Amino acid sequence: MTTSLESPCWFKSSYSENGGACVEVAANLVSSSGVVPVRDSKNPDGPALAFPSDAWRAFVGAVRRSELPG
Repeated sequence: MTTSLESPCWFKSSYSENGGACVEVAANLVSSSGVVPVRDSKNPDGPALAFPSDAWRAFVGAVRRSELPG
């Protein structure tokens, strides 16, 4: 996922009260490695995806602006 020695600090959105279908994000690695790791909250020992920080920022912006098909 990343070569940083820093450990990810996982968190879920405060809006994550939907019965466990959540993702967790470790935004603390952006400054040290330039990536945003994302994982399934139901499987914390499973794989994580690592998105480049600019791609993650664009995705979150599109979600906030309701630009994604739903």
